[in-house]
Amino acid sequence: MVTAPTGLDALGWQAFQQSQLGPDDAALTPARIANVHRDRVVALTGSDTLELTLDPGLTTAAVAVGDFVLCAPAQYRLIRVLDRQTELSRGTEYHTGDKQLIAANLDSLFITTSCNADFNPARLERYLALAHDAGVRPVIVLTKADLADDAASFADQARALGRDLAVLAVNAKGSDLVQHFAPYCGPGQTVALAGTSGVGKTTIANALTGGNAATRDIRDDDARGRHTTTGRSLHPMLAGGWLIDTPGMRGLGLAEVGFGIDATFPEISELAAACKFRDCAHDAEPGCAVQAAVKAGLITPDRLARFKKLKSENTQATEAIALARDKQRKQGRTAKGGKKPRQKS
Repeated sequence: MVTAPTGLDALGWQAFQQSQLGPDDAALTPARIANVHRDRVVALTGSDTLELTLDPGLTTAAVAVGDFVLCAPAQYRLIRVLDRQTELSRGTEYHTGDKQLIAANLDSLFITTSCNADFNPARLERYLALAHDAGVRPVIVLTKADLADDAASFADQARALGRDLAVLAVNAKGSDLVQHFAPYCGPGQTVALAGTSGVGKTTIANALTGGNAATRDIRDDDARGRHTTTGRSLHPMLAGGWLIDTPGMRGLGLAEVGFGIDATFPEISELAAACKFRDCAHDAEPGCAVQAAVKAGLITPDRLARFKKLKSENTQATEAIALARDKQRKQGRTAKGGKKPRQKS
């Protein structure tokens, strides 16, 4: 068994990564990706920081911040990306079958919004679907709670978006900010900050890491701000864990996250199994258990409408990705030769 180098455990290295090492990997150095650039990556070994180019066959599009990798430091080469425990990604180019990696090997996702006009249940549900599908624990973080007259109302609305959903209402500039996040930020834990720009992500990141990245004020007209984080990056937290900061994402496409959507709307997905028809659209079909729950006041019409919208979008995107991948496979076989033409007699 290959032994992990001293200091790697502090990066979040666990038995899951250790089990992927074999005798042939003894000459390689495990590391964790801290930054991904267009043609290279920056990796941490626990004792050193390395700037690496990629082995032939690898592209930076296939590497995520938070990935554990094997590298050859002497050649400054990344050799292999280890399997991920969790992978957070979003649908982007459906016609090519590609999805954009956001972060890897996360334990928790801090979905950040504010107690003002930025609060948007539909957008929060998108993030929740991604987190649930990835097996990452979602935590909704409500900033500017100190400035809102009805912060408790915002917290109640957030908790209504899931069962046992963790919700933190905070003052991003308060002296007790770090205490709110303590259960998620200890040694060996990795978290990511996500949300729109101007909601206080950079202020929270500075508090958790002891950094001093610049922040910008929000706009008065729509409660949003300009991007201050321009790329994903891995940072050590004061409590011993690791933080992946992400730039504000305006578009958050969903694809291949059917499980995550069902987990985000459990009160609907569970009732759907009791509908008379297996392919029930939950509109006006007879024997629809979901519509019965709506009429009984157990599910709001708005909540059902958002569920159906995400389901429809996910189905269309997933089908488009499947078609694109099938086309690529066929083109690959053709490029390799395919069948030889029959000879005329």
